[in-house]
Amino acid sequence: MFREETIAAVATAHGEGGIGIVRISGSEARNILDRVFAPAVAGPVQNRKLTFGTVRDPESGEAIDEALAVFIPSPNTYTREDIVEINCHGSVVALRKTLDIVLSQGAALAESGEFTKRAFLNGRIDLAQAEAVIDLVKAKAERSFGAALSQLEGKLSSKVRDIRKEILSLLVNITVNIDYPDEDIEELTYAELLNHITQIGDMIEKLLITANAGQIIKDGLKTVIAGTPNVGKSSLLNALLKENRAIVTEIPGTTRDIIDETISIKGIPVRLLDTAGIRGTEDAIEKMGIEKSREAFNQADLILLMVDGSEGLSQADIELMTAARSKQAIVLINKTDLDKKIQEAQIRAVLPGCDTIDTSVIGDIGISELEDKIAAMVYGGKAVQGESLLVTNARHKDILSRASSAICDARVMAEKKEALDFIEVDVRAAFELLGEMIGETASDEIINEVFANFCLGK
Repeated sequence: MFREETIAAVATAHGEGGIGIVRISGSEARNILDRVFAPAVAGPVQNRKLTFGTVRDPESGEAIDEALAVFIPSPNTYTREDIVEINCHGSVVALRKTLDIVLSQGAALAESGEFTKRAFLNGRIDLAQAEAVIDLVKAKAERSFGAALSQLEGKLSSKVRDIRKEILSLLVNITVNIDYPDEDIEELTYAELLNHITQIGDMIEKLLITANAGQIIKDGLKTVIAGTPNVGKSSLLNALLKENRAIVTEIPGTTRDIIDETISIKGIPVRLLDTAGIRGTEDAIEKMGIEKSREAFNQADLILLMVDGSEGLSQADIELMTAARSKQAIVLINKTDLDKKIQEAQIRAVLPGCDTIDTSVIGDIGISELEDKIAAMVYGGKAVQGESLLVTNARHKDILSRASSAICDARVMAEKKEALDFIEVDVRAAFELLGEMIGETASDEIINEVFANFCLGK
């Protein structure tokens, strides 16, 4: 699982930019730097000091690019190995040629996520922290970035270690009572056992209940704006985006295809899909758009269902609300700046328990209230502070679910006063599972799978 070679890769995004970085990590990093980089002022590159010079091909002497280079000795580096970073101009050609020269001097091309993998294998971070690195890179909004940063700092890992410590204490107590029943030790009663198991279960559950909101914070809330033609869907999209992204006309059926945009609402990444108005039509192209709208409707996390408040509920409105009964939905009664002809009671008779908001999108009425309701839905109505801990990773959620199930089984057996040997099996299973979450008991296969999801150069 661990390669001894010195590795190298481009550490910045592909494409043009002001700066591009070639990163080298391993025992030969310094030697490679000395061979490919000539400081403008004669002498070696000093440790931890950014130095101006020229990248050159050591074989031909050809100048590749002017650059800034830095050498950082182990162990106080990202990987806990010697690291070199060469800051070139952000040209694809300059970066490719610089990397080629570095590889020609004995470095191996890094695999996806291999720098972070080395940080994990060298003990600088645990597996949960390593996964937070890629979440930081892919963060779509402030809250998802904050959640990833919290995990990278080790806050989630610390909670998991606290739970494992409690489980380990219980395991020791159970094992002593199993192995030395006749010794002069304090007997573990089933009441004490049950109390300890329940406390552990509550600690796991406290983390697990954040997972649904955490998944949305990480991946975004897939939100479909649905309704009949000319009800104001594209105007709502523009109002939420605060730009004229969608064409708005008085002609029904203007939107023929799904418009897909991601925005941040209260720090939550929200993927907004403005769909074609759903109605009966003979237009072949509009029919295709409507079919796409129905597919998006069925796959959405949240439906923003718009109705025309200046008109009575149509049969098409009722059919859409009926279809939304199995979904989270907010009904927007739009055009309330005109004579309002729809009441909330009519809507709730078709779609019981839904939230309704009176809006006039062109007058910016109801938009702020809509944003508040979306945030309340994501967080289950609870106020969540910026530093609140959230479980955002699907792998972590699965592990916590299985650990919770194991503890639940142990609790049931304790209530029935089953033999301690059987209870110990489930308690130990929870301990091992939580170790897998932070990498202490994870197999090579799991570790490799985690880092396979990383980008090259990280």
